[in-house]
Amino acid sequence: MKDFEFTSESVGDGHPDKVCDRISDGVLDAILKYDEKKGLKPYKMKDGDARGSRCACETFISLGLVIVGGEITTDAWVDVRAIVKQALIEIGYTGSEYGFDYRTCAILNVIGAQSPDIAQGVDCGGAGDQGIMFGYACDETENLMPAPLEFSHALVRKFKEVRASKEIPYLGPDCKSQVTVKYVDDKPVKITKVVVSSQHTSEVVEQKGARRVMKQLAREEIIEKVVKASLPADLLKGLDFKKDCFVNPTGIFLVGGPQSDTGVTGRKIIVDTYGGMIPHGGGAFSGKDPSKVDRSASYAARYVAKNIVAAGLAKKCILEFSYAIGVAEPMSVWIDTKGTSVIPEEEIIKLVRDEEIFQLTPSGIVNMLDLWHPIYRATAAYGHFGRKSEGKTFPWEKTDKVTLLKKKAGV
Repeated sequence: MKDFEFTSESVGDGHPDKVCDRISDGVLDAILKYDEKKGLKPYKMKDGDARGSRCACETFISLGLVIVGGEITTDAWVDVRAIVKQALIEIGYTGSEYGFDYRTCAILNVIGAQSPDIAQGVDCGGAGDQGIMFGYACDETENLMPAPLEFSHALVRKFKEVRASKEIPYLGPDCKSQVTVKYVDDKPVKITKVVVSSQHTSEVVEQKGARRVMKQLAREEIIEKVVKASLPADLLKGLDFKKDCFVNPTGIFLVGGPQSDTGVTGRKIIVDTYGGMIPHGGGAFSGKDPSKVDRSASYAARYVAKNIVAAGLAKKCILEFSYAIGVAEPMSVWIDTKGTSVIPEEEIIKLVRDEEIFQLTPSGIVNMLDLWHPIYRATAAYGHFGRKSEGKTFPWEKTDKVTLLKKKAGV
């Protein structure tokens, strides 16, 4: 289909699910920091070798309560309580006006150890579970991500920025966005709908008939300082901001965050990946160490797809890898370039499976992308792909295989 509209969404770091992702990845990073300091590696390469930690951390948050659990095996001592409180402070849940306060919330630690049945399959370099993982890249944005998701992330990042700088001081930590993009000949040409919702204080609420609503001046300020400041002006041309830009469509958003909804780790998997533009394997990322292919193989699939598109072998590239528990090599490798490849897809699959270019075993992925480091807390909001953290490129976002791919493909 050449002409169509497509919608993606994003949520800010104050959304309850994203709070949980941040806490779970905060625990993971603390463990990996210990392993990094001790020189521990993720796998036992031979009998007697000390291997690194194993972490599958899950967090649940509700009104006044945080529960941290999961399966973790490590020699590290982790101050879970401190990690939870630090995450809440950084996100902005620091007072009763937002319905959740790091000073008064209860924190429950129910962490257990990883199953030895799983461990023996991972120690030898195999996958810790069966699963399918997808990766994607396309040429419609500079960082080779789908435009609707890219724009949705830009909006919630801007909410965070104007709130932190107090440029819009009445905003709370919880926010959401949704952007609809019109495509013509498979190219994004226009933004047709924008939805933004952000928690706010009562100072910008007024009574309008039987309803309480956000004041018009506040709505206009959000459109000017968030929407127009985040999205490409050329794609906003012709957008009717009164009709097609929805700011807090219910009228107000006073009750947000964990006060309004429970949060769970790994529940925003479409936000974390490609905005629904491609299939999803089902496994979440946050809280899982890189020995788990749910996370590492998804990162590898993005890395491979991005290098294929960056090398000019295709304009779009969807990859699927599948794994079996205890088995190192992927069960299958599937590719779909949507008819945009310059060489046959069968030839691209051969390049993907070429061990001189890519290593696709669980241990090979960890080594190829150098994943055994505390870098994951930064992925907890605004997506895992198509972005940097504190000016540093995530290893799965590098395009360091372009030259080799071109050479081997004869392009």
